[in-house]
Amino acid sequence: MFIGHYAVALAAKKAAPNTSLGTLLISVQLVDLLWPIMLLLGLEHVRIDPGNTVVTPLDFYDYPITHSLVGAVGWSVAFGLLYFAIRRYKRGALVVGLGVFSHWILDLITHRPDLPLGFGGDVFFGFGLWNSLAGTLVVELAILAIGLAVYLRSTAAKDRVGSYGFWLLTVLLSILYLGNMFGPPPPSEPAIVVAGLGAWLFVIWAYVVDRHRKNAEATAVAT
Repeated sequence: MFIGHYAVALAAKKAAPNTSLGTLLISVQLVDLLWPIMLLLGLEHVRIDPGNTVVTPLDFYDYPITHSLVGAVGWSVAFGLLYFAIRRYKRGALVVGLGVFSHWILDLITHRPDLPLGFGGDVFFGFGLWNSLAGTLVVELAILAIGLAVYLRSTAAKDRVGSYGFWLLTVLLSILYLGNMFGPPPPSEPAIVVAGLGAWLFVIWAYVVDRHRKNAEATAVAT
């Protein structure tokens, strides 16, 4: 799942209005942001395997550090505690911690059984939504619609950057999502790493957008 993770970050803004959208985006994508680094270090591995599922040509045969259930719990707790240590915002810490774990839940729905339980063994999870192109599109776009609705009801743009910048981010992520769905497989494994590291640019973008938006509900109360 790709655009669905972004949608969770959007919806989470209502639960933690004082947490930046950039931080929320890091939380829901943390394991995918760390994954290309693990590939570079040779700690995890992936292979290009067209037909692995209908949706993705990638075979995620070795990624227990970032995508195991045990790993997901560990990253969730660690990120939540780190956020609290820096910001002292309990609700935000809880939300970003849950945001990290939400990634595993959504991956559980979409992946074939390739999500490991821990760092060894032969127990894997995955419901396999990616075996259905139509089903994947319906579920992810529905989640995006819900996330957008919640976010737009919870925040308001202060200026054009907050408005146009947000919509440009959303449109670009949607285009990339559709490109991944209908485009050709990546040309090489290094290209996967480069694309994965490029996702940090969207995090920076989200931080900029967040500084140009405000809590709509607080504004309504004040007026």
